[in-house]
Amino acid sequence: MRAAAILGLGCSARDLTPFQTNPTIDWRIGMPAATDSADVILLFGGDGTIHRHLGQMVKLGLPVLVVPVGSGNDFARALGLRRLRDSLAAWRRFCDRQDNLRTIDLGVILALDAGTGGAPAPHYFGSVAGVGLDGEVARRANALPRWVRGHGGYALTLVPTLFRFAPLPMKILAQEESTGWTTCSDQPTILAAFANTSTYGGGMKIAPRGRMDDGQLDVCVIGGIDPFKLACLFPTVYFGRHLGIRGVEYFQAPRARLETQVPLDVYADGEYVCRTPVEVGVQGAALKVITP
Repeated sequence: MRAAAILGLGCSARDLTPFQTNPTIDWRIGMPAATDSADVILLFGGDGTIHRHLGQMVKLGLPVLVVPVGSGNDFARALGLRRLRDSLAAWRRFCDRQDNLRTIDLGVILALDAGTGGAPAPHYFGSVAGVGLDGEVARRANALPRWVRGHGGYALTLVPTLFRFAPLPMKILAQEESTGWTTCSDQPTILAAFANTSTYGGGMKIAPRGRMDDGQLDVCVIGGIDPFKLACLFPTVYFGRHLGIRGVEYFQAPRARLETQVPLDVYADGEYVCRTPVEVGVQGAALKVITP
């Protein structure tokens, strides 16, 4: 078997050592150029590292094992890979029996800027895409030292940003097979999150009903709530108890469209992607992953 290892920021060949106990496996470093260059990919890193490689991994169609050693590991957490030892156990089982493969959905973002010309290129994401407060917090958190980001950096950035961020006019439409595009939200909005997994930001359960294999986006919209109430709301997000709070809307759809009065930054998996307007959807069975 040929295994390709992708080493994210802060990783080195030493991180591979626990996985290299089988002498029959041929190892190489870096993303395979073609499907026939490897049989499996091991990706060492967090959500940002995964995000940057999703397009090529979808194209290759090879099984992927995530090793959660990044500053944010929500994608790995959704797969049941919370620690290094979880990935190591999944790898050993895969090498022995190859019966722990799972096919999952990925989110897809299409920028709808008419000035680009031609069909928009898809931007894949694994966990959650967000606009509004989410994007501002992600931008500020990315400027923090890596160690701080991995130890509550999102929450540390969130608190001061809550009291400075003003609601922004946003219109969100959902696509239904029978009725076409339907307006689901049209109001000043603090945050709009489009989720493929249940958590982001280091464990915030923004979409408690989110699943990676249901062909649906889980959309959470937080309206123009005053700063004090917003500060009280966000601790509930870590437990997924925010859905019953007034001002929070939640729905599922295979595709959604986001329109804003002025272009706003769109972040996904903590990384900048593009600016609004955008269409966000799900590509079913997009990636094969190795699970515990």
